[in-house]
Amino acid sequence: MGIGLAGTLAVLAQAADQPNVVIIYGDDVGYGDVGAYGSEMIPTPNIDRLAAQGLRFTDGHCSAATCTPSRFSMLTGIHGFRHNARVLPPNAPLIVPTDKLTLPKLFKKSGYQTAVIGKWHLGIGEKGKPVDWNGDVKPGPLEVGFDYSFLLPSTNDRVPCVLMRNHRVIGQDPKDPLYVGNKLKEVQKLGSTQYPDGKTHREAMTFYPSTHDHDNSIINGVGRIGYQSGGKSALWDDATLSDVFVEEMERYIADHKETPFFLYFASQDIHVPRVPHPRFRGKTKLGYRGDAMVQFDWSVGEIMKALDKHGLAENTIVIFSSDNGPVYDDGYADGTTVLCSQEEGEKGHDGSGVWRGGKYQIYEGGTRVPFIVRWPARVLPGTSDALVSQIDLLASFAELLDVSLGDGDGSDSRSSLAAFLGDDPDGQEYMIEESFGLALRKGEWKYIEPSLPKWPPGRPAIERSLYNLSTDPSETTNVIADYPEVAGELEQQLKKWVEAKGIRSLK
Repeated sequence: MGIGLAGTLAVLAQAADQPNVVIIYGDDVGYGDVGAYGSEMIPTPNIDRLAAQGLRFTDGHCSAATCTPSRFSMLTGIHGFRHNARVLPPNAPLIVPTDKLTLPKLFKKSGYQTAVIGKWHLGIGEKGKPVDWNGDVKPGPLEVGFDYSFLLPSTNDRVPCVLMRNHRVIGQDPKDPLYVGNKLKEVQKLGSTQYPDGKTHREAMTFYPSTHDHDNSIINGVGRIGYQSGGKSALWDDATLSDVFVEEMERYIADHKETPFFLYFASQDIHVPRVPHPRFRGKTKLGYRGDAMVQFDWSVGEIMKALDKHGLAENTIVIFSSDNGPVYDDGYADGTTVLCSQEEGEKGHDGSGVWRGGKYQIYEGGTRVPFIVRWPARVLPGTSDALVSQIDLLASFAELLDVSLGDGDGSDSRSSLAAFLGDDPDGQEYMIEESFGLALRKGEWKYIEPSLPKWPPGRPAIERSLYNLSTDPSETTNVIADYPEVAGELEQQLKKWVEAKGIRSLK
């Protein structure tokens, strides 16, 4: 399958034939949320068509079971735990080092225009300095290699509930200054619009109430994490966010159709709060989560239409994936948990498919996600069981574009180009997964070491364990006592990989 060695060399030799690259990144989209991966209750015809036209990976992974470290590692080729990349609060500073090679910087080295549209959640501003949301908001995406950014700066369940173009908040009124903080007293400023506090005014949650954590500023009838005042004229409309991002995507592709471009399209769907546009509500029996997935599928279809419209589809690499596995009740009472469960004999929906766990969990459902590569000019359609990870995109594109990596560049990234092109059926020999612990995948084996990082209070403890995924894909039986030699070998390999890169070691 694929173009073979001669074809790969031809790609490298034809600098004038550089493919455009579009990464479509879902938010909390699980392996089993897509029709091509087994979903029967959520119609995803556009993603399914992308899978039919491309190479569908059955063992494709994000690097971590939560969004910020996955996004960090995909863009830098460095595991999130090495830079303490965790789910960030609303006013977190930029965590991507500006002196490190990133995917957009790699493409810029090859003459590409680079853009990010959608959710960011990698921090903005300098550490130790408050962000001036009423002026130039930086450093951010432009400082790590993007030529253009159109952002939801944090995530849709966190303040500030505004959009940014490059360094500026869009539609901000200087007469209503915008302030963001983790405590109410930090944003109680005279002259700025004050929003209800979810801790004292739960009745203001008119869309649906929060179940936990999302009880700070209430904006658009939805409780958020963090506090905001001001910025009323700049507030987004939750129901039209996907439309706005698609419109921006269409403009960007139309404006850059004559030059090679790298577009990172990071959708907020299907992250909470799930507020699909009214035209998508009721499209599934799974409530707002299922309907938001239909909305995301529509966005994918619009991207494909835009590429077709401008004659770019043939020589554009489209990569579809997600930042982590699925989650149901993640802070709002939107009914998802009940709708996705087994009730009265009716078949429920499992966003992880056969894999155990989901978001926040070290099990396969936390990082094994939909992973599709479509490149009509070079890659034959099909299915691959190769072990691949998003963290290896940086080294893979470096090989494709013949860009040399310097010392420290993408230190955890290894080229999987042959697998992405369909020439290597195996992929990587081993791979690290991260979520309140580390796991090592090697062939049929999965070893879990829970000691790094520490498991947070209030969550069930995980144990040191070993699973054989070929006979136990749902990780139901810990066989570490039966195969101590295998567990010991994988433990040492995991320690060696972590310690060889410095910064941290397993206890």
